[in-house]
Amino acid sequence: MSMERLVVIGGDAAGMSAASQARRLKGPGELEIVAFERGHFTSYSACGIPYWVGGDVAGRDELIARTPEEHRARGIDLRLRTEVTEIDVAGRRVRARDVDSGAESWTSYDKLVIATGARPIRPRIAGADAEGVHGVQILDDGQALLDTLARARGKRAVVVGAGYIGVEMAEALINRGYEVTVVNRGSEPMSTLDPDMGRLVHRAMEGLGITMVNDAEVTGLLTDEDGRVRAVVAGDVEYPADVVVLGIGVRPETALAAAAGLPLGAHGGLLTDLAMRVRGHEDIWAGGDCVEVLDLVSGQERHIALGTHANKHGQVIGTNVGGGYATFPGVVGTAVSKVCDLEIARTGLREKDARRVGLRFETVTVESTSRAGYYPGASLMTVKMIAERRTGRLLGVQIVGREGAGKRVDIAAVALTAGMTVEQMTALDLGYAPPFSPVWDPVLVAARKAATKIRNG
Repeated sequence: MSMERLVVIGGDAAGMSAASQARRLKGPGELEIVAFERGHFTSYSACGIPYWVGGDVAGRDELIARTPEEHRARGIDLRLRTEVTEIDVAGRRVRARDVDSGAESWTSYDKLVIATGARPIRPRIAGADAEGVHGVQILDDGQALLDTLARARGKRAVVVGAGYIGVEMAEALINRGYEVTVVNRGSEPMSTLDPDMGRLVHRAMEGLGITMVNDAEVTGLLTDEDGRVRAVVAGDVEYPADVVVLGIGVRPETALAAAAGLPLGAHGGLLTDLAMRVRGHEDIWAGGDCVEVLDLVSGQERHIALGTHANKHGQVIGTNVGGGYATFPGVVGTAVSKVCDLEIARTGLREKDARRVGLRFETVTVESTSRAGYYPGASLMTVKMIAERRTGRLLGVQIVGREGAGKRVDIAAVALTAGMTVEQMTALDLGYAPPFSPVWDPVLVAARKAATKIRNG
């Protein structure tokens, strides 16, 4: 019997985690592993790019968890600068093209992992591909942006979009000494929050010297005679720019999968079962930013592009490919970010998410401190909590505050995963000492208030 071959498409978090885990379980004599990556790098932290650009991280190599040479030393045939252009499901093979030479070849597989990630959304407007306009998705993008900053003629930056990437890049550019304007289509920054919490982020960003322009649709990018971007146009207003960063969001990179007839969900991501197998295909798995995942709170599929999920997907896939058994049950939608010293966190459902799935709910908002009020360094934070009416089941939490605020969302993430009610949360035995928390942690203050509202409702 010939040795099985695993083919992996995509060399970042999900793909190389799957390949590495499969290799741990099956040696080179039991399983051949071939991985294709169209870029120059593998196993890196895309989430760290804004902090590299902003100067918090000294250099690109610090973001690389495992080099191509390290993967190859472990018996993985890793082929960089090689793009898979076709998946032949019936023939159990993939066609790959050498990016530099253009040479093409077919590679057969017994098992296939699709980890093609996500692609940045680029507006379909004039000038979107001009020099000085940058997306931030892969390490090459970060280097290209730094190169532009090094030769920029002025210090004016416009960030299009005010989601995680947008606010993080605004911070990075402020740290670089740029005059930063953020142009946002929504009513407030951070659309993953409810607008009342986004308003807190808005005020804080303006306090940092960032100009926030909300309810503004970018309609064009103007260039100079050299083809370099010089301004962003939104409605009747031009915002001068020496550099433009697009932080509009991402979509699953599933063109290959769609062309192969593999099942996609409502958000364009691949659909998998609990073992991360592509539905209806016994020997094809998918993970990372190219898949949709089950939201444990709403019961619906979502697309969430986060490295935490991608690495877990890879571990599950690699375990199953290697002959073990593992599942990925779903997510609750936890995310945390910051802009300078403002911490922003959320988990579970927003108000509009709860309405969309037909849930009736109550909301409470509390202001508390990160430490005992008398302890030096205590800072204010705002906690918003959403609970199901009558049952009191926790549905979501949003937190905006200074140091010590963001990671408190993990308390709510665990409670959501466990299906706890806000009443049950009030009895949680959390760590307390004045340097770390008030006697009643801010999340539990919100839970108490929500429980009272549910009881009295």
